[in-house]
Amino acid sequence: MSPVNSAFFINGTVTSILRPDFFYVNGFAGIPNAKYYYIFFCFVYALTLVGNTFVMFVIYTDQCLHSPKYVAVFNLALSDICGSTAVIPQMIDTFLFKSHLIPFEACLTNMFFVFWFLHMQSFTITLLSYDRFVAICLPLRYNEIVTNKSMLVITAILWMLAGAVILIAVGFLTTLSFCDSNVIESYFCDHGPVVRLACNDNTPSIMMNWTCPVLILWFPVLFIMGTYICITRALFKIAASERLKAMKTCTSHLILVSVFYLPLCFSFALATIIHQNARILNMLLANALPPMLNPIIYSLKTEEFRESIKKLYRRKKMHITASNK
Repeated sequence: MSPVNSAFFINGTVTSILRPDFFYVNGFAGIPNAKYYYIFFCFVYALTLVGNTFVMFVIYTDQCLHSPKYVAVFNLALSDICGSTAVIPQMIDTFLFKSHLIPFEACLTNMFFVFWFLHMQSFTITLLSYDRFVAICLPLRYNEIVTNKSMLVITAILWMLAGAVILIAVGFLTTLSFCDSNVIESYFCDHGPVVRLACNDNTPSIMMNWTCPVLILWFPVLFIMGTYICITRALFKIAASERLKAMKTCTSHLILVSVFYLPLCFSFALATIIHQNARILNMLLANALPPMLNPIIYSLKTEEFRESIKKLYRRKKMHITASNK
């Protein structure tokens, strides 16, 4: 604790904001063979960068993919790259190179970007469910309702909404005093563990700690469930051949939903039951694995995307053949 800050702690009463110069990130303490986890997450991060960059490149270069659905997919790939970059390199530096101390301001900055991109991943998956809902339930009005412009506007609003919510949550932390411990029991500057270290009134921060999971998890999950209830009802009203085709268009999105939300639901539901180390590892896997798997899911499960990859490969092959002549 800074000596200047400590001077304001008199007779057990906090008379000013007390901030530590550094926080100590303690996440992997006590986890056996932790170095192997770091190697694994380095591999995950490399695949995430390559896979999502490839997805963005294919969407950008193929005019056939310049559609509202792929505006959202492009945004998901971007938020996946940013989210992984906010978490994994900092984690590797913290634990592999023993840089456990992180300055107060750097901690809040890291927290802002981790949660901002995590919210955007959730919002974008929710946006894709809206796209599937309109395409299947209102097919004749799809081109009127869902356009590239409307998708870009919605995406921009979601970026600003997520940023504003996280900025408020992080801003409240600057009003907290930290009189005792500065040890964060997580693998990054996690909001909840930081709030629990405060020694003054942290009610606004606790409220935000409950609000963010609602925005990132419960509201999106309920919205997606609602859209798929409507989609299921609509599928029963169409011919069997058309029903199968429509169901195939939802497959990749449903896998995305499962990969992203199930680990988060598990982490939040069992947060107070499972061991702290198990919770930390599960949350890290929930943050790191979906961004790596999303490009694989879209490459294997989406017919339009597979066709675009084939066209890109044929074009490259023709270019090489022409160059050799």
